[in-house]
Amino acid sequence: MIKPHGSDELNPLFVDNSEQRHALEAEAENLPSILLNSAAAANAVMLGGGYFNPLTGYMNLADAMAVAENMHTSSGLFFPVPVLNLTSEAGVEAGSRIALRDPNVEGNPVLAIMDVDAVESVTEEQIDFMAEKIFRTLDPNHPGVATFKSLGKTMLSGSIQVLNFSYFQADFPDTFRTAVEIRNEIAEHGWNKVVAFQTRNPMHRAHEELCRMAMEDLGTDGILIHMLLGKLKPGDIPAEVRDASIRKMVEVYFPENTVMITGYGFDMLYAGPREAVLHAVFRQNCGCSHLIVGRDHAGVGDYYGGFDAQTIFEEEVPEDALELQIYNADHTAYSKKLNKVVMMRDAPDHSKDDFVLLSGTAVREMLGKGIAPPPEFSRPEVAKILSDYYQLLDS
Repeated sequence: MIKPHGSDELNPLFVDNSEQRHALEAEAENLPSILLNSAAAANAVMLGGGYFNPLTGYMNLADAMAVAENMHTSSGLFFPVPVLNLTSEAGVEAGSRIALRDPNVEGNPVLAIMDVDAVESVTEEQIDFMAEKIFRTLDPNHPGVATFKSLGKTMLSGSIQVLNFSYFQADFPDTFRTAVEIRNEIAEHGWNKVVAFQTRNPMHRAHEELCRMAMEDLGTDGILIHMLLGKLKPGDIPAEVRDASIRKMVEVYFPENTVMITGYGFDMLYAGPREAVLHAVFRQNCGCSHLIVGRDHAGVGDYYGGFDAQTIFEEEVPEDALELQIYNADHTAYSKKLNKVVMMRDAPDHSKDDFVLLSGTAVREMLGKGIAPPPEFSRPEVAKILSDYYQLLDS
């Protein structure tokens, strides 16, 4: 199986030994504590699960600025985005040991314990520098920029020990998996070559067929459908609805033992190209050999070019930075001429009228009225689940 990023073995920061974990939980009750924001809490969950391997905790300001500028830490480790604990809380001192409390669970239980190496003030100019590099814009209407600029101006760096996985295990017991668990499951399947499909949305026919195309073109043993389970922007479909629709699609339309349906506990950044590279790091740490990168991967609005998330791997990611390889995909749609789903680049003789193309707004309006989109666009079983959700939403 492919090696994790940056090390020979995966280094998850979750304290797996129950006796040690209970001792740390008891210690945490007597430690000074801060309430994390959702972004820092999601970073802790991802560190705990091994997704941010080989990091041992939150980055300091020098590493954060270096990663924002050229995707390498001060010591030369390739990493696509800063992994930060930005806060507005005061009173934390360098050299202290503190409890990190979860903002997303009632009662704010301790999520992790942190050994604070440095407490640094971040200027507005430094925040803007990082935001512009990560998101390619400073537009306050960009949801990622708006979130990033609201996190605080005090940066806490240092190693952490993670004590739980926030609400993800409780809310998504059949879906949430750590990178460790995914690696183990891939090994149990006996798979050597695995392609990953990233999603924050339900999967329609085009997505389904894209997964098949990638599996066939690459000759993989299976596919990891890996959905984001954390915070999204308003209007995005909730994780539980997306989960149900994807499971139904796989159950009905994929052969048994060819698909792993999993999810991870992270808040969406909407960072387009940089987030696509982060997704590649996640999947290498999961043991996948390939990642599908399609049109407008991890994008939002019109902030990124349709294929910027592919060209960043060709133009900015060093050849030796990742072992995982990228499967570049074009926009995929049902061809009326060929009676099947194709990548548009593979049908140069087609006009737009030769494809079944529907906007997200049009699909939502149809589903909200209980009208199923054409079967060439969405499987009826998937459309039923989404229609029930939209009709409930609009009632």
